[in-house]
Amino acid sequence: MPNIKDFMVGDHRHCDDLFTDAEQAVAAQAWDRAGAAFASFQDAMQRHFDAEESLLFPAFEVKIGMATGPTEVMRVEHLQMRELMTAAKAALLAKDADDYSGNTETLLIMMQQHNMKEENILYPMCDQHLVDQMEALLLQLQQKLQD
Repeated sequence: MPNIKDFMVGDHRHCDDLFTDAEQAVAAQAWDRAGAAFASFQDAMQRHFDAEESLLFPAFEVKIGMATGPTEVMRVEHLQMRELMTAAKAALLAKDADDYSGNTETLLIMMQQHNMKEENILYPMCDQHLVDQMEALLLQLQQKLQD
């Protein structure tokens, strides 16, 4: 049976691949390609964050009766990653590889730590607590990620 963890981990890997594409383009100083690749990455990350914040987190919070805790931490981290992506995009537009690299190194570390928390703690908790909503929730998440 499909579950939230496997589905969302798959989207993490998709975002990671897009991030790698942008990194490789910057390393080659292919600025147009880097800009397009980073825009694809940023768009995928925004869809991922939106899917979690508008669908997954609220469903989980209702089920456990608590809006604080792991979802609150994840939202704060989403905000921090959005800020780093905005700064990295500005560095790309300025063709400033050093500034871009500084922002994306921090972003990469944050993404890795964030994903580990979601993949090892939050998503398994969601799978455990949202069993009765799994099919509908997975369909909604899929639609949100494809918008």
